[in-house]
Amino acid sequence: MWWSGGHCHRCLVLVSLFICSEAVPISVDKTKVKLPEEKVQEPPQSVDTGLHYDRYLREVIDFLEKDQHFREKLHNTDMEDIKQGKLAKELDFVSHHVRTKLDELKRQEVSRLRTLIKAKQDLEGGKDMAVDHQALLKQFEYLNHMNPHTFEVEDLDRLIRSATSDLENYDKERHEEFKRYEMMKEHERREHLKTLDEEGRKKEEEHYEEMKKKHADHPKINHPGSQDQLKEVWEEADGLDPDDFDPKTFFNLHDTNGDGFFDEQELEALFTKELEKIYDPTNEEDDMVEMEEERLRMREHVMNEVDSNKDRLVSLDEFLVATKKKEFLEPESWETLEQNQAYTEEEMREFEEHLAREEKDLNQKSVDLQKQKEELERQQEQLNAQKLELQQAVEHMERLKTQKVEPPVEVQVLDSDGGNAAPVPPSNSQPLPPGHLQETPTHS
Repeated sequence: MWWSGGHCHRCLVLVSLFICSEAVPISVDKTKVKLPEEKVQEPPQSVDTGLHYDRYLREVIDFLEKDQHFREKLHNTDMEDIKQGKLAKELDFVSHHVRTKLDELKRQEVSRLRTLIKAKQDLEGGKDMAVDHQALLKQFEYLNHMNPHTFEVEDLDRLIRSATSDLENYDKERHEEFKRYEMMKEHERREHLKTLDEEGRKKEEEHYEEMKKKHADHPKINHPGSQDQLKEVWEEADGLDPDDFDPKTFFNLHDTNGDGFFDEQELEALFTKELEKIYDPTNEEDDMVEMEEERLRMREHVMNEVDSNKDRLVSLDEFLVATKKKEFLEPESWETLEQNQAYTEEEMREFEEHLAREEKDLNQKSVDLQKQKEELERQQEQLNAQKLELQQAVEHMERLKTQKVEPPVEVQVLDSDGGNAAPVPPSNSQPLPPGHLQETPTHS
């Protein structure tokens, strides 16, 4: 499923841990620039990294920042040392209260992860499916699951390394997901054409080409991060005179959380004016998913050009260095998405073959499930028939039991001499037929 624009604003949450200094005030010539009225600054909201352990990551960071010793070490440690695990060793010196809370957080996270993995095993571990245990264990890489009780130096080191690696791979994964989105869109278009007659296909193709042409007909797009692009923001968004453009002032205006850095979200906000030239949500020809991808392409390009220490943040110094480069003053033209197809025809062919195989497998599974359903129904019918026979047998036995006649009971009557007289038949016995005389026993 494709994510919305809000979910695309990912940044390395660990960096909020790494940078604790306040933004350096920038001197501004107030005779030339009218700055917006000062507002009470609210603390910046945490940005969801999209990692499955995002909550655990942010909770660990929050508690480590409460320890004064750790904060001081953090302030004096550069990004490369942090990535190499040098900061993690400082965990041994944090307060007992913080360590206790970290232990509790780890136990909760281990329990949560084990529950999720067990649920996944139950879903995927059918009789005919082998569970990929190695893939499941990889979900534990950001903590030491062999020790599920206490938060140690190794846990912090793993957390930093895992988050850094996972987020550095974000753009690569994003490219692949967008490519699949574009190929699926084209696949559905081609499948729709197959349902039309010749005249319908011709009209649909003409409409498709017309929409492509309309989408490509837009004003020139400034190169992201160039002087022309930033000046346009300065003039149209900030309402300032383009002749008074000043990089330091621009940086200060658009460092919205005042931490002295451009994070990814702040950078992406700078490209809104350029994107409005290409995309309009009311136009049939404009795809808003593609608009967000274009925004991320722009952000990725600027980060690659300006973020020299690769910490996924642009400092004031990095920004000022970039504004002195030839690429900033005399940029090349920017090629938009319609000029850079996300996939090749070979990739499209392989994608459709993959879809065909998936459809074939699903059809076969559907047939197998139908057979299983029919077999279960047949077995159920047999069980119902057996149940009916058993019920009828029980009812028959009950009827026999209620209708069964007890054998007659003979009553011996004594004669006047005290001897045995002839037995007296029960009151409900029938009289003997004529000619039949009862024999009277003789007395000895």
